[in-house]
Amino acid sequence: MSIPLQLGVRAHDFTQVPLQELIEKIKSYHFTHIQFALKKSFPDSAPSLTAISPGTASYYGNAFRQAGIQIAVLGCYVNIVDTDPHKRAQALAAFNTHLRLARDFGASLVGTETGSVGLGYTIDNFTEEAFQEVVGSVKAMVAEAERFGVTVGIEAGLHHPLYTAPLTRRLLDEVPSNNLQVILDCANLMSPTNYLHQEAIITEALKLLGNRIAVIHLKDFIVQEGAIKIVPVGQGWLEFEPILRYMKYERPHIQGILESTPESHLGESITFLQQIYESL
Repeated sequence: MSIPLQLGVRAHDFTQVPLQELIEKIKSYHFTHIQFALKKSFPDSAPSLTAISPGTASYYGNAFRQAGIQIAVLGCYVNIVDTDPHKRAQALAAFNTHLRLARDFGASLVGTETGSVGLGYTIDNFTEEAFQEVVGSVKAMVAEAERFGVTVGIEAGLHHPLYTAPLTRRLLDEVPSNNLQVILDCANLMSPTNYLHQEAIITEALKLLGNRIAVIHLKDFIVQEGAIKIVPVGQGWLEFEPILRYMKYERPHIQGILESTPESHLGESITFLQQIYESL
């Protein structure tokens, strides 16, 4: 019996729509799970990320649960390496609020990228000092996650202090806790200078991170005018075969989440992934 591909979507890729309409859209594509960032989908319900109450979390968590939709990733994308101590403290407080409320949302994993030590792209992100700032923040986040029995999902990102699979492996080694897991987005590991070697990069990531990968993000890219440009899944250059083979045979039932694919392209992107998955 073939293992089905577990596909989900970021809720805010449907843009901001009323809750019941969002649920109907998710169900219409037969998605079993979502990545949910309350502030992005329903900003009026989150005046600030630390103001979210257990009631707010239960309101949305119960609605999705009753519809048969699981929150695979509770998204709280904050800058955990902000050089302003006050802003960094606010970011960690927001993340800790999500860790505390994860069970009210019906989620077990709270996800973020690392952010940037400057505004957007800066070579300062590629220093040992920047990496150590990541380690310091993640240690504090994981300690809080352990208190509540939930998991921190960390995601490497292009131009961030955590931007390669080897660095992510090093972070896992420096913060030795099973409450720290990886959200793997292979498109985030691509750059204009390395994408021609992507099969080796993807293979390395899957080998190095292995069973510490909790969720797979599925998005696509091209290189345009010397920069990475994200495009709907199936319209770019990412080699999905090794990722989907890993999902099918090495980590059956692992959850994949479509990212940055507008609703108008979702149907063809789902078909694209299913066809590759079934051919493997």
